[in-house]
Amino acid sequence: MRLLEVEGLAKHYAVKRGLVLGRTVGHVRAVDGVDFHLDRGETLALVGESGCGKSTTARLVLRLIEPTAGALRFDGADITTLSGQKLRALRRRMQIIFQDPYASLDPRARIGATLEEPMIVHGLGDGPERRARVADLLRVVGLAPYHADRYPHEFSGGQRQRIGIARALAVNPALVVCDEPVSALDVSIQAQVLNLLAGLRDRFGLSYLFIAHDLAVVRHVADRVAVMYLGRIVETAPKRLLFASPLHPYTRALLSAIPLPDPRARRERMAREGEPPSPLDPPAGCRFHPRCPHAIERCRSETPALRTLAPGHEAACHRAEELPAISGILPPPPTAAASRRLALYAARAASR
Repeated sequence: MRLLEVEGLAKHYAVKRGLVLGRTVGHVRAVDGVDFHLDRGETLALVGESGCGKSTTARLVLRLIEPTAGALRFDGADITTLSGQKLRALRRRMQIIFQDPYASLDPRARIGATLEEPMIVHGLGDGPERRARVADLLRVVGLAPYHADRYPHEFSGGQRQRIGIARALAVNPALVVCDEPVSALDVSIQAQVLNLLAGLRDRFGLSYLFIAHDLAVVRHVADRVAVMYLGRIVETAPKRLLFASPLHPYTRALLSAIPLPDPRARRERMAREGEPPSPLDPPAGCRFHPRCPHAIERCRSETPALRTLAPGHEAACHRAEELPAISGILPPPPTAAASRRLALYAARAASR
């Protein structure tokens, strides 16, 4: 059953010139007609280059910023017109984990007060019940109840992100937006946080909208993937299908850039020409055509629609059926010896 449906979502920012009159001279099309859905208990990864509109889309879904156009349906109800108490009630069911775990925490507030604040806002429980809930949340994310009396600067980056996760869970949400939750963490800590998020999803029946630019991370956590470029979604597919058989040239280029852990492995890099165009003046037709090696005249004049090319697999490319199949996108599976070494390392790390 679908929890979230997004249709034609757009956010345009006016560009003004002049200190007095502030005449509008253009619009930045940060998000420009995005369609996707999220099922209950599912993790949908939204990926793309920096500046493509991923985080803006996440904030539009949460109504942290107002959309210019489009429809948002949460649990079957249109949420674009909600305000006041109805909007506050909705926020209890939709929470966010921010990218920077330090900037998202109040440095002057103890952790216990930070975790208790959402419960106070939504009127959940009395003082003793809220403190008991804080202790339970800290245990759930791998911390101890006595950590409630400490300040954010007394924790490591990974611990602070665990606190951010606990805060998102404080009011029992159905949807959690994860806005690049591990990009600011050391690689050794990323796997721990990702495993924690996966365990919490199964334990509490959560749905995740997972914003990321690291496709190796996406491969670990996602059920489905939506690839975004310059304000639009260019491909969506189940994770295994997208990684095994990408259809859009932009998706192929992103996947070819994933580092291979085997120094002996070789594969062809699919280079993208130049820099992404400005969202203030996006190109006509397919927005990827100035950087696409397969572009034809039709790509320069006609905007491709996001169309179904296989069950559950959609792509916005005029030539998707014509492109040759590719291989070697995914790293080879680890050998038995490598798997044993990884298991031993994980066991040692967990015992520390």
